[in-house]
Parts: sequence; structure tokens; C-alpha cells
Amino acid sequence: MLVALGVYGGLFAFSFLAATLAPGSSEAALSGLLLAGGWDPVILIASASLGNVAGSVFNWYCGRFLSHYKERSWFPVKEHQYKKAVRWFKRYGQASMLLAWVPIIGDPLTVIAGTLRMKFMNFLVLVAIGKIARYLFVYYAVTVWQG
Repeated sequence: MLVALGVYGGLFAFSFLAATLAPGSSEAALSGLLLAGGWDPVILIASASLGNVAGSVFNWYCGRFLSHYKERSWFPVKEHQYKKAVRWFKRYGQASMLLAWVPIIGDPLTVIAGTLRMKFMNFLVLVAIGKIARYLFVYYAVTVWQG
């Protein structure tokens, strides 16, 4: 029981961190656990999804409430990432949150959504759709590849 809690909780935590600007691949972690077997795939997908969405919510709050510090070195998005994400968001609008899972651009996009004061519920729904769809794709890719 404690081992399972550690595995699912660890995947949640790792997926949370991977959604912030911390380096990490939650897809690789999920794939490894799926390939190892012995863990409920539904709970694995839920853990990864909830953790990753929660990390994006953290980013949204950073953008929403800390954007006046964006010039500081500790701000989670560097200036070049910030400008690129603003251009992307302004070009594609709220629908760009469906791509919040994309490496390099996704994390800054979630910060920008907060900075530009995107409505939280719209943000949450769109980010969740994109991230859950990505993990379902990983699940199907791993299970088909595994045979």
C-alpha cells in the first residue's frame, strides 16, 4: 500500500515539477511505469495528469500575481521565452492552452496566460484537455509498442 502511494504520489510530484520550468519528462516517467507493469494504468494516467495540470496552475498563479517581477532574475520565465510566449498567445489566443504540454513553449505559455489575465476556468479546462490527451496518447503508444 505504501509503495503504491509512493509510486503514484511520486509520479504526481514529478509531473507537477515537469509542468513548471524545472527540467523533466513526465512522459518518460509514465512510460517507464507502464512498461514496468504492476501499476494501475488509470491511476498512473490520473496521477500524471493531475500533477501536470497542478503545475500549470502554479505557473498561471506565478504569471497572474508575480508578473510585476518579470524583470527579476528569479522570475520563472526568461525575457526571450516571455516575449515568444506572448506572441504565440496573442496570435492563437486561449486555444493555445491546448498546447501547454509542448516542450519549451508550453510552460512559458501557462505563465503568460496568468500574466495576460486569462480567465482561470477557461485556462484550467483547456490545459486539462491537452495534458490528459497527451497522457492518453502516451498510454496507447506504450501499450501498442509493447504488444
